[in-house]
Amino acid sequence: MNQPDTTTDTSTGTLTRTGRPDLEPAPIRIVHLGLGNFFRAHPAWYTHHAPGRWGIAAFTGRRDGPADALRPQEGLYTLVTRHEDGDRFEVVASVSAVHSAVDHDAWLGYFRSPDLAVVTTTVTEAAYLYTPGTGLDIDHPGVGEDAEVLRRTPTGTVATVPARLLAGLLARERAGLGPITIVPCDNLPRNGAVVRAVVRDMAALVDPDLVAVVDRAAAYATTVVDRITPHTTDEDRATVLERTGERDAAPVVTEPFTQWVIGGEFPAGRPDWEAAGAVITDDVTPYEQCKLTLLNGGHSLLAYTGSARGHATVADAVADPVCLDLLREWWEEARPHLDLPEDEIRTYLDALLSRWSNPRMRHLLAQIAEDGSVKLPVRILPTVRAERALGRTPHAAARVLAAWVGHLRGRGAPVRDPRSRQAREAAAGPIDEAVPRVLALLDPDLAHDTTLADTITHHLREPGAPS
Repeated sequence: MNQPDTTTDTSTGTLTRTGRPDLEPAPIRIVHLGLGNFFRAHPAWYTHHAPGRWGIAAFTGRRDGPADALRPQEGLYTLVTRHEDGDRFEVVASVSAVHSAVDHDAWLGYFRSPDLAVVTTTVTEAAYLYTPGTGLDIDHPGVGEDAEVLRRTPTGTVATVPARLLAGLLARERAGLGPITIVPCDNLPRNGAVVRAVVRDMAALVDPDLVAVVDRAAAYATTVVDRITPHTTDEDRATVLERTGERDAAPVVTEPFTQWVIGGEFPAGRPDWEAAGAVITDDVTPYEQCKLTLLNGGHSLLAYTGSARGHATVADAVADPVCLDLLREWWEEARPHLDLPEDEIRTYLDALLSRWSNPRMRHLLAQIAEDGSVKLPVRILPTVRAERALGRTPHAAARVLAAWVGHLRGRGAPVRDPRSRQAREAAAGPIDEAVPRVLALLDPDLAHDTTLADTITHHLREPGAPS
């Protein structure tokens, strides 16, 4: 792929488009919510490398820091691809405009544009406020507040992701424009269906008549995404300056591997993401199950067991024979329940070990450990249910769940979770009483599975586990 010129703007020493025709902003046809590193290493990178000119207007999800860093750079940033034998540098130019989360007028304005075709999101699993089996978490205080705002005025400023998407679709409908496609890029099974559900539920909460409006205004794509993207450090910024001459306040470090599987309709069109390596398919389910179970489930195992053993990164944990044995045990238990050929699974697992063993990728376990109450139900519980349905005890899955209970009891990485207070309280006290309470947070039915609870309790009482 051709890489844009990275000549320094000598007037400021800062990465800008000034005087660089090859990096002029493309017309905005995509709106993105969640201006974080993963977005810039993944959907923005694919869009940058797709033929044609598709510009992105990117909004922060909560923090304004990324927008404050990127705005002086006119949306440009350096992507550092960290190979084992050295780094590769390129300037990504697909972000044509940068906005903070509170710039609601601009958000609505883009939805009123006939040029808009796609809305992408990278906001973390928890931000969709989705409860499996029930839909939108209507008890979340932000949901009620946003619903009240939209009842008063459909252009009122809202904060939650479902309400922001709903407000945009209502603005588009009032402008008399056709449907667009919403493309979530977070690690949720059937993420397109999840987003459709929470937006429809939010619409029904505001006014039941709005559900039909939402259905007309958008299609929803389901995706599988994969690219390790650690937090940016001051050292990364210094490396970019030293190697490229660019003073970049917001570089992104990533790995060479990337995957994007997309299934859905695009009534207003989309970039030719296939040209950049994306897979367009009618059924993403096999890819989704494989990734959520083997990669994301493996990540959760390493995050809780590895950090409890004093490790800081994925590479550190994979280098620990104890963690590696637990990882292989998890993979052996989970892989029979996946709907992919065995040779494809074997190739996938070999690639995972190679990627995770790269010592130059500092993927922090503490980062992966966040939001366990949202992640574990989709990464670990499907294997638990499948094993129990066959009358077997899921020992490897129980070890992951035991490690999470230990995490909630203060072992390893700090607890950062949307239900942290409730989860900590459930995990406190005698272990044999705590385990069923924690299981009930993940799935109330599991709280009554005494075999599973006893197995988790046994693992917690093994040497080195918290009392």
